[in-house]
Order: sequence, then structure tokens, then C-alpha cells
Amino acid sequence: MSKLAHLLSPTSFIPFAALFSCAISVLHAADPPDQSEAERLKKLEQSVRQLQQRNAQLEQEVNDLRQRNEPFAPMLSQPEAKAVAGNGNKAVFTAPTPPPVDVHPAGPEYKLTLGGFIQANFEDGDVSAFEGRFGLSALKDRIRLRRARITLTGEFAEQFDFKIEGDFEQSDSAITALKSVNLKTGATTTVSNSTRTEFSGTDIYINWHGVPEANLRVGQWKAPFGLEQLTPDTQIYTIERSLPTGALTPERQIGAMIWGKPFTDVLPDEKDFMTYYAGAFNGNGRNVNTNDNNEFMYVTRLELQPWKGNLMGMESFVKFGGDYLFSRDETGTNISPALNLKVNSDGSLASYNLPGPDERHAYSADAWFRLGPFDLIGEYLEENVRSRDGAFHSFKPDGEYVQGSYFIWPKKLQAVVKWEHLNPGQVGSDGIESITGGLNWYIHADYLKVMADYVHTWSDYRQAHPTVGTDQFDEVLLRMQVVF
Repeated sequence: MSKLAHLLSPTSFIPFAALFSCAISVLHAADPPDQSEAERLKKLEQSVRQLQQRNAQLEQEVNDLRQRNEPFAPMLSQPEAKAVAGNGNKAVFTAPTPPPVDVHPAGPEYKLTLGGFIQANFEDGDVSAFEGRFGLSALKDRIRLRRARITLTGEFAEQFDFKIEGDFEQSDSAITALKSVNLKTGATTTVSNSTRTEFSGTDIYINWHGVPEANLRVGQWKAPFGLEQLTPDTQIYTIERSLPTGALTPERQIGAMIWGKPFTDVLPDEKDFMTYYAGAFNGNGRNVNTNDNNEFMYVTRLELQPWKGNLMGMESFVKFGGDYLFSRDETGTNISPALNLKVNSDGSLASYNLPGPDERHAYSADAWFRLGPFDLIGEYLEENVRSRDGAFHSFKPDGEYVQGSYFIWPKKLQAVVKWEHLNPGQVGSDGIESITGGLNWYIHADYLKVMADYVHTWSDYRQAHPTVGTDQFDEVLLRMQVVF
């Protein structure tokens, strides 16, 4: 029985009655023989008043307990406190008073936060032609729920943190493959669920941060390869990432990684000078707990920030990054999980599922310069895909992009221009190039943002083979983003 129920139960008043009887007995026993009846009545009245006062105090305590017996208080009680949500960040929520739901952490976490974001697109024209989706693989005009994610992060006093994130929307590239097996013939049929709106896991990991120079992470997240790929979805300057990034980066994988900032304790003021990442992953995509063979994909990244400060009275910095990837994959592995890489007969692109086992080496280099409202970003990516049994011709895709942005209205209105190029390296003149011009309106920083992009794309393959169709494509994209 709770303390409140005990105080309110009828049996809880029995001790008070006994106390009252004892008080009267004591008064009678303590009276001297010659004390008058009037004096005894006076003392009895004083005792009754004291008991009445005590009863009033008990009633007040009961009322206080009733008020305290409410649902769990909000984890963060200051409604004005806000934080960034999304990939690698946290959000704050506050509950109404009194809150309608009793919320308690199930474990001993000392910090547990909930957040997420929604991105909705309007896409018109040659939809996603910059990704190689034209010809037979062309998409129609659409209103698209691009991302709708829920994120839960937590921290333990034992120097552990974790993240669980899921997306209610699939991308156009298949995240998982549903395979049905014919019991008579043994043949398998693969069906993509990429066009359906359904829930799937994105970032799910545990991280030990006891030593800032050497964090240890286990679970599923983006393998550390490519600057644009690692930039959070809510913070990229164009509505979609470039084709080279999508085609040549490994996206999310299941694995383990050690990472950190080596100068955190040695040179605290220069802790961001160097950040390193080194991980081993299954190598066959996210939400797949099996490995395609007994080998792993190895990915490393090194970031340097040699300078950060004020230049001409404006916040500025210079950053450099480099990546390396090695993997040996089996037949059927999709080596372009984020975007398309395989060249079709009409010059369009599709996901590249290996027709035989391969060995891959990939490299990338990037640079970022900021001067106040101006940002200049460039990245080059290259991959060498070699067949191990002669089932396909080895090829060497590469690509790059250069992006510049400037705040026309400080912190509110930003103009962006990006040029990108991908060479799939499988047939002659199979390159695709695009140029993007856009405007970003930061209504409330990245929490509430409207984006508009115009993308012009041209196909080298189609220019060299005019009979397969037009080689020029145009698209308009609009996005509304809300981070909570």
C-alpha cells in the first residue's frame, strides 16, 4: 500500500483515537487530589485544541501528497531550451502541466532525449534525371515524403551513449530485397520494396566515449567515407546529394569502429585539428544482419582543420578530408546502395548488383573553405572494381563536385550553385553531368527551412548515341523541412 493510500485509509485514524484516549488518561492520572473539576476541564480543552491543530496539519500533508502523486515530471523542464535534432544531434521536448502521460525511463540513463525531422518534396520535370533516371527508368512528377525520422538518444553515467533512429519513408534505391524461393525449382525472385512508405532502421548504435581520443562504436550507421555523405540530411545545402556521392559511397553499414580526436587532452584548444575514423563492416548494406562472406569491408577517414578563426572580421575555417575503402564482395552484392552506377543500354543508370565476386579499392579527397557568409566545398571520389573470377569486366568509376554558397540575407536567405560529374567507367562516353542552382530560406535555422533547386542534366552517352533519346534534362525541386 502506498503512503498516500495508507494515510487516507480508515484504519490509519485508529492510532489517533488511541492517542486521544491516552492523553485523557494521562491528564486524569496526573491531576493532584485537590485539583478542581474546572481546572481539569480547562486542561482537557487545551489538549483537544492541540489535537485539532495536529489534525489540520495532517490534512495539509495529505493534500500535499495528493498534489505530488502526479505523472513523472518532464525530463527537461525549460520550454525555451532548444537543440538540433536529426543525424548525430539531439532535441528537447517538454510535457504540459500536468502531463497526460506518465513517462519513466526503463533503465538507469541520466539523459534520454527524443527528436526527429520531416522532409517533404515537390518534384517536377525530369524527376531525378541527375541520378541517371531517364529513359525506361524515368520517374513521374510527384509529391514525395522524402524522409520522416524519429530519433531516440541517451547517455549513461558509465560513459556510454546510444542512438536509435528509424525512417518511415524509403528512398528510391532499394534498402532491402525481399526474396521468395520456388520450392520446386529452387529459383529465387527478388522484389524491391523501395517504392513503399514503410518503417526501416537508419542509425542504431552504442558508443563508448570514455576516452575522447579513442571512442568505440558498434552497430549501424554511415560508414566514414565522403564529406557530403557524412553531412547530416538536415544540413546539406542542396535538396539532394550529388550523384558521385550516392554512387561511390558505401552508405549505412553494420560494423564496429574506433574514432576520436587525438589532441583533445594534449592540446585542448586545438582538439579539432585532427579527427580519425577506422572501421570494419559487413559490407552488404543496412538492416542486413548476415555477411555475404567471411571477409569485412574496411573504411578509414582522416579529417584535418589546420586553421579556424577570424579573417577580415568574419568567422572562417579551412578543412581537409581523405578516405580509403577496401572490400571483397560476393556475387549479387549491391555496391551502389545509395544511388545508381550500372549503365543501361539507353544510357540511364541502375543499381549495380555484382554478376560475380569482386575486390574493390575506393578513395576520396575533400576540402571546405568558409569565409563568413561564403562556403566553397569540393570533393573527388574514385573506385576500382576488379573481378575475381572474370564474370565481368573490371571498371574504374570516378566523380567530383564543386559547390559554392552565399548568404544574401545573413542567416536567412542563401544562394547555392553546384556542378557535379560522374564517370561510371563501363562503356565509352558514359558520363553524366549536372549543374544546380538553388535558394534556401532559413525561417528558423535548420529547424524550419524551405529549399528550391533547379537542376539541368546532360548525358554524354546519349549525346554520343542520339538515337536512344534526348540528352538534356531539367527538373525543379521544392522542399519543406521541419526538425523537432
